[in-house]
Amino acid sequence: MIALGHLINFLKGMAVGVATLVPGVSGGTMSIILGIYDGLIHAVSTFFKDFKKNFVYLFVIALGGGLGILIFSRILESALTAYPHIMRYLFMGVITGGLPVLFRKARVSGQGNMGDSLYLVLGAAIVLLMTSKPEAVVNLATSEGISGMIFLFIAGVILAIALVLPGISGSFMLLVLGLYNLFLNAINTLNVAFLIPLALGTVAGTYGSAKIIEGLLKKHPRQTYMFIIGLVVGSIWEVFPGIPSKAQVLPSIVVFIVGFAALYWIGKKGYTN
Repeated sequence: MIALGHLINFLKGMAVGVATLVPGVSGGTMSIILGIYDGLIHAVSTFFKDFKKNFVYLFVIALGGGLGILIFSRILESALTAYPHIMRYLFMGVITGGLPVLFRKARVSGQGNMGDSLYLVLGAAIVLLMTSKPEAVVNLATSEGISGMIFLFIAGVILAIALVLPGISGSFMLLVLGLYNLFLNAINTLNVAFLIPLALGTVAGTYGSAKIIEGLLKKHPRQTYMFIIGLVVGSIWEVFPGIPSKAQVLPSIVVFIVGFAALYWIGKKGYTN
């Protein structure tokens, strides 16, 4: 039974890993759907209280997630290279498809007021500021030496927060930071110099933010979800590739609808469960 439980968690980890690769698809939401979100948050926030149990639980899921990312990253990178414009519309569809369930969560989390809108504006403003100089971000991420490592570590911390929060996609955050294509390439080419500081930042950020985010969602759920919605809304501008050419109009519309419908269904399922 123990071995079977580990296998099931490994497969669930793979599903979360694949979901994490797609900008707009939240690994946290997928974890909720698969019934492992609460267990993950608890294992991280109480990691040293029951080290062996928490380590095994997290290791099995992380191993599955890592394998899922490794297998599907090449497929996504090839699709982005061959169809960059159309893939961006797919990403816009999945990002937009996650908004209804976030608004529902914010609505049921308490009585709203005009002040809550400030959290939405703040979230959107942060994303727009983060994306204002994409060339500088890429230069920092690819630079050699301590400055590049520090930047990637900080990016890992930001990525960790996105991974912990339900409703925010880790790969969406990489896309916002201008690191998504670099990340896919680093995985496919096993660029250790890029991946190690990013991974260390992610581990540190996950441990450091789990309790904080868990507390915010319990004590201030509406404001937290409004802030999340602001992040998501602000990301749409960054992902938007412009008006498609005549030959790409129909496929762009189709993939947008497919992406929206898929994320809406996943989010609704996670919300009702």
